[in-house]
Amino acid sequence: MPINFPIILTWGRMVAIPLLVAIFYLPIDAWQQNLVATAMFIIAAVTDWVDGYLARRWGQTTAFGAFLDPVADKLLVCAALVMLVQLGRVDGLVAVIIVGREIAISALREWMARVGAHASVAVHKIGKFKTAAQMVAIPLLLLDARVLGMPTRGLGTVLILVAAVLTIWSMFYYLRRARPYLRAEK
Repeated sequence: MPINFPIILTWGRMVAIPLLVAIFYLPIDAWQQNLVATAMFIIAAVTDWVDGYLARRWGQTTAFGAFLDPVADKLLVCAALVMLVQLGRVDGLVAVIIVGREIAISALREWMARVGAHASVAVHKIGKFKTAAQMVAIPLLLLDARVLGMPTRGLGTVLILVAAVLTIWSMFYYLRRARPYLRAEK
């Protein structure tokens, strides 16, 4: 297993996941829980961008890093969504749509790589918009406060619904791209 600074950042994101969940079990008031969890999520989300940037810039991209990075991202989002469902800030159906799509598309990408067609299901701009919407929505929902007179939960709810719609749209996009390979498998 290669070790370099971008991979250490990715591992740091993995370590942050149980800590993010644990925040909501600490005997501190809800405002402190929300604030710490929001800060942790934002820092973890920023390290996602930083580790990829540094790996490319420093020529430290590795197959292991390319595998671990999306796993860390998906686990972070899934853990945050589970906590948000438990806190009553996200509807369970929305969380199931997002988590289910992540699992399905990850499996599809793995299968497509095995049949030599990984490029057919490479990340598309719809998936990037989905990711952006959920990466803004989740901290807003974790914070659950008024900022500049506006409730963050309201905007976060709208954005997580947008992310759910884009989740479904991107899933159909990826399935359509994989369709010729699925037909050939008969």
